[in-house]
Amino acid sequence: MKKKIAILPGDGIGPEVTKQALKSLKSIEEAFGHEFTYTEAHVGAAAIDATGDPFPQQTEDVCRAADAILFGAIGHPKYDNDPKAKVRPEQGLLAMRKKLNLFANVRPVKSYDALLSKSPLKESIIQGTDFVVFRELTGGIYFGQPRGRSEDGNQAFDTCNYSKEEITRIAKLAFQAAGNRGKKVTLVDKANVLATSRLWRETVQEMASDYPDIQLDFMFVDNAAMKIIQNPKDFDVVLTENMFGDIITDEASVIAGSLGMLPSASIGTAQSLFEPIHGSYPQAAGKDIANPFGAILSAAMLLEYSFGLVEESKAIQDAVLKAVDDGFVTEDIDRENPVGTEEVGDKVAAYIKEMLAV
Repeated sequence: MKKKIAILPGDGIGPEVTKQALKSLKSIEEAFGHEFTYTEAHVGAAAIDATGDPFPQQTEDVCRAADAILFGAIGHPKYDNDPKAKVRPEQGLLAMRKKLNLFANVRPVKSYDALLSKSPLKESIIQGTDFVVFRELTGGIYFGQPRGRSEDGNQAFDTCNYSKEEITRIAKLAFQAAGNRGKKVTLVDKANVLATSRLWRETVQEMASDYPDIQLDFMFVDNAAMKIIQNPKDFDVVLTENMFGDIITDEASVIAGSLGMLPSASIGTAQSLFEPIHGSYPQAAGKDIANPFGAILSAAMLLEYSFGLVEESKAIQDAVLKAVDDGFVTEDIDRENPVGTEEVGDKVAAYIKEMLAV
């Protein structure tokens, strides 16, 4: 198989963890006889420094010409610490999502037996956790208009907008995913307060008749935030809007023992983008301490979701699991005997080749 992959390393630890993901992809190429072409482009603070634009036209062109996009992270202190900055790295991420119509964010959440003790939650609570969150990504309060400040600066306002079409297209993906998993969808909303949430609930209820084998539950977001900590094994597929999904997926990251363990996919109508859910973590940049597993597992999702390469995706996942079981982990997981970012990436790539050669 021949495919084109756009590589957007971004800022902070983004380039370091993306480099490790590429090692795994190249091992897959070698083992399965595929041919991937990689084209790198700037995004975020790196793009602002180079062009003045956090998502320049050249980067957009590279993305549109690709079959899939592998992305690192966005954010830099010189912009984060300047509240008056007119151009910010995060604007590039929002622009990328909007221009490429990346409407559905898919975030798997699972526990690893070898990392149960690393989570602040009780092992008995999190062991066996395996659910996935479908977060709407291009609507809601993050994109709603109008927004702004009063002339005297003493008031600010944001608008939350959703259309039935926006809800339907991601709900369809969630129902389909549940059909291949535990056959349960939980819609997380705030329908007792928000008009947009009531539209979500009405729309998803209407769609449920098309999926008679899927159990549909409803849960207010505050209750869902509590239940994810109390009993995460009760969830299978979680469906929710943009801001709620942003919050609960970061909350759920403690189940895996580290934010650095979680990958994600942003599904689009043409291309899809794959990224670890962590931020740019600029304090760790260049120190060889960043956890690359989220980026490596994002590459595994890329192979499955964009290219349909299920066996190849599983090979990466199995290699990550073996690395974790064998103790090849970074300092966020093991402070006493950590392994560097580069070594973790090398080990996973080597495990892929070894396991496939058996």
